Amino acid sequence: MYFRQAEAPDDPAPPAVRLAGSYDRAGLRNLQQLIQLRWIAVVGQVATILVVQYGLGIALPLQPMFAVLAALVLFNLASHLWCRRHTQVSHAALLVGLLVDVASLTVQLYLSGGIANPFVFLFLLQVVIGTVLLRSPGSWVIAAAAALCVVGLAAVPAPLKLAVEPARGLADHYVQGLLVCFLLIAGLLVVFITRIGGILRERDARLAELRQRAVEEEHIVRIGLLASGAAHELGTPLSTLSVILGDWQHLPTMASDGELHNDVLEMQAQVARCKSIVTNILMAAGETRAEAPTETTLHALFDELAHEWEQARNPPRFDYRNQSGPDPRIVTDAGLRQMVFNVLDNALEASPDWVALDVRCEDDAVVVVVADAGPGFEPGILQRLGTPYNSSKGRPGGGLGLFLSVNVARTLGGRLQAENRPQGGAVVTVTLPLAAIAIEDPDDDGQE
Repeated sequence: MYFRQAEAPDDPAPPAVRLAGSYDRAGLRNLQQLIQLRWIAVVGQVATILVVQYGLGIALPLQPMFAVLAALVLFNLASHLWCRRHTQVSHAALLVGLLVDVASLTVQLYLSGGIANPFVFLFLLQVVIGTVLLRSPGSWVIAAAAALCVVGLAAVPAPLKLAVEPARGLADHYVQGLLVCFLLIAGLLVVFITRIGGILRERDARLAELRQRAVEEEHIVRIGLLASGAAHELGTPLSTLSVILGDWQHLPTMASDGELHNDVLEMQAQVARCKSIVTNILMAAGETRAEAPTETTLHALFDELAHEWEQARNPPRFDYRNQSGPDPRIVTDAGLRQMVFNVLDNALEASPDWVALDVRCEDDAVVVVVADAGPGFEPGILQRLGTPYNSSKGRPGGGLGLFLSVNVARTLGGRLQAENRPQGGAVVTVTLPLAAIAIEDPDDDGQE
């Protein structure tokens, strides 16, 4: 049997890979917007051809124009199928799609009047969309392609001659086409640029979050190195103190003085506790989960954690309730234990008279709730929850316990939330998927 990591919403891949993945998802959504815009272009061209041919009585080369439309439809169908089979879209794919749109528009305009066609200004729509979607030099390629096509339409005589008389005002078909073209461009720009802008803003927000996550992970690594180094350095003096206290315990003067003897025993217990803390730090730095997992059950783990913390801290009042219905087999985790201890220690420091710990299961997740009767969190601290040195204690290094707890929960695929209680005090809720700590039998998926 083995244990597995939770499939967390936060990708455990390296920061650079996650940044690229976030960008690719935005590219896929932008390509889908282009596909929708192309369908609108196909419908619009069909409607325009029919109106011009049968409404205005202008003879258009229907066969080649519908052939171009059929090719555009096939290309759009292929793009749609490609989107369904891929999760990443590069700038090259977006560039190719926009160049196809520019080329099809150029052919249609050439067949229906060339530069005299009022819909020639649709090239501006392609340039604007290319500027929004593509980075340089891709955006310049679209602009250059559109400019060359306009120049080509002006230089090469079109097979169809259109009468252009702008002086007639709205009575002139060219002016009517200009108005329709303007309204069409304005409407499409508002709709699709708003959508694309929203996609890009979501991407930028995600990238900013991942960059912040990378900085926090680097900070955690530095803290881990410092803690590991300090633990190694403390090991020798603690061992020396343990030996000295052991010798003192057997001295005749100690045995004759009961109070002094009890003090030595207490000092020995505290030194042993310090050595245990140092050992746990070194085990955590060595990835305890992968090296020496210990099987237990959900109830036993939290019962042991609650008892151990209560014995070590001895609070005046500690209310512990384990209301988790299922009791699956799980793997103990040094990070998980330290996270619960950190949250309880913070609660005890804010509320020395009362701390409560509730454990329950909800929707395949274990929910750990720690409540206190202290002054609660300041609004600024709640807004910056999970950032290092975010503390109101006013001492150097404050706020690291909650910062590390947030990241331990995040690593296990869960989350840590904090809020103030209406009756006073604070509540910290840790939600972890059971899959993050549960033991999976090899019979479940054929693995050993």
